[in-house]
Amino acid sequence: MPVSRTRIKFCGLTRPGDVRLAVELGVDAIGFVFAAGSPRRLEPGQALALREAVPPPVAAVALFMDNPAEEVRRIVRALRPDLLQFHGGEDETFCRGFDRPYLKVLAMGQGGTEARQALARYPSASGFLLDGHAPGQRGGSGQAFDWSRAPAPGRPVWLAGGLGPDNVGRAIRAVRPYAVDVSSGIERAPGIKDGAKMQAFVEEVRRADRSGSE
Repeated sequence: MPVSRTRIKFCGLTRPGDVRLAVELGVDAIGFVFAAGSPRRLEPGQALALREAVPPPVAAVALFMDNPAEEVRRIVRALRPDLLQFHGGEDETFCRGFDRPYLKVLAMGQGGTEARQALARYPSASGFLLDGHAPGQRGGSGQAFDWSRAPAPGRPVWLAGGLGPDNVGRAIRAVRPYAVDVSSGIERAPGIKDGAKMQAFVEEVRRADRSGSE
């Protein structure tokens, strides 16, 4: 019986060496942050250099949070991301307006009630990323949420929020997501990844996948 494989996304990378290591470790997607105010936000030239280090079939993901439409279009033209990720109050019309598949991030803090209500508002979303922040707050803060409240939207679920090598196995067994997404849990400092933590995270995901198939 084949092992069900959880996809892995490393997010908030800012250095080419970290991108190359992520690729060597076999991650499925690498996220580049363009949200204003984020310590991991990339400048256009920096982003292009990192994008060139991402070979197929690894997906390059561009992350936005209420960025102006023209800025999103400019980054999409230059970076050619495979997937967009929207963290803010963007509506469905905005999200689908850039000729790219997209993930809509849902805030699961404070019970996740608004997240469940939001599922129907994004019929064109390729999937939903569940993060631990409360509605109205900025995501990517490394906050976990109660995984038992994760909705089953009928589309791929990407699980984020406070994940690291120490708890990603438990998270996978609790939610059975399509993918797990990590940023601060594999860092020494914002945007500066730790190679040992990166490797440990991947190993724990694979261990959870093997245990789930037994």
